[in-house]
This record gives sequence, structure tokens and C-alpha cells, in this order.
Amino acid sequence: MQGVLEVVDDVPQAFARLVAAARMDSIALSGGDTARRCYELLATAEVSWQHTTVFFGDERWVPIHDPDSNEGMARVTFLDQVQPAAVHSMRAAGKTPAGAATAYDEILRTASGIDLVHLGLGDDGHAASLFPGSPALDEANALVVATGDELHPHNRVTLTFPAIARARLVVFTVSGAAKRDAFERVQRGDDVPASRVRAPHIMWLVDRAATGEA
Repeated sequence: MQGVLEVVDDVPQAFARLVAAARMDSIALSGGDTARRCYELLATAEVSWQHTTVFFGDERWVPIHDPDSNEGMARVTFLDQVQPAAVHSMRAAGKTPAGAATAYDEILRTASGIDLVHLGLGDDGHAASLFPGSPALDEANALVVATGDELHPHNRVTLTFPAIARARLVVFTVSGAAKRDAFERVQRGDDVPASRVRAPHIMWLVDRAATGEA
């Protein structure tokens, strides 16, 4: 497994503390239930949001007000409260997933990199919207691509491994017994998408239920 493992009692609280201590200028947000609980705490975390640029690691191709929208979830939980320096929407970047991916790729290339990329762990070992068996796993040049398959709802736009690798720090948050099997596969070094993530620094914040200790 790549990175440092920290087994914690409460993943959202550990994530909020890490973000507050990171002194970051930019962050890429994730989606999912664990991310939602993490972001609820960011609304009151001691972070200089007015100096922080927000990106997204992936997005479902739905309206931002849709319950499945990662951006919509992040806005409701904390973004609209803290008013960051800028929020770069994936969904609003283009009229189609492919168009949005191209436009977002250009945005990332003009940025100086992302300080912190937040990722979850899917039950099948996916990270962002990089799914097992997807051609996106082998993308070597593009920073953002359109993707999707029949096993996961909605077309998607996602950062690629090369984009994630440009981050200063990648933080995985993994919580609950339902994630135990996927996390064990990562620990064994199985060829699941999350195992392919590379970055200068990778941190795994995992609770005892996900590690099997509880």
C-alpha cells in the first residue's frame, strides 16, 4: 500500500484537523457519505478559505442541485458558508462531459497544482471516478477525462492518475465495516484503482471498523 496509514476513532474529525493544519492554497473535493460528514466539519474548521481555491476530484453529470452532485453536496455542507477564493465547477465547465473534461484539463494546467486531493474508497476499490476496467486507468497525458460505465450511475468527469500525482498531498478517508474488503485489497496490493494512486505524500485516514479492528 502506498502512503502512510493512520487508524483513527473518527475519520471526519481527523480529516478536519488535517485540513486545518495543512495550510493549503487549493483543495480538490470528493463525494460520498464519508466525504459529506468530513465537509460538515469543514464549515467551522480554522481554515483561511478566503485564500483557498476549490477544485473537484470527480463529478457526476447531473445538475448541481441534484442529490447525486458532488458539488451540490459540498456547497450545501460548507462551501456556501465559507466562501472560498474560487470554486472551479466541473459540471459548469462545459456542455457535455467531454467538453467539461477538456475545459477542466486546461484549468488545471494553468494552475500551480493542487495542494490537497481528497479521495474516498469505493466498494470495488475505485478512487475518484476511476473504475476497475476503465480505459481512464491507463490515461497517461490528460489530467481530466469523461468516463462512466453500466455499474455506476451517471456519466462522470474525473481527474486522472497524472492529475492526482501532481498534488502535494492525497488524503484517503475510509470509514465503516462496509469498506473493509476494499481496504484489505488495497493493503494487499491488489490491482484496484486506489492502489494505483501516486503522489509525493499519501495519507490514509481509516477507522477501526474499516480495518477490521472493531
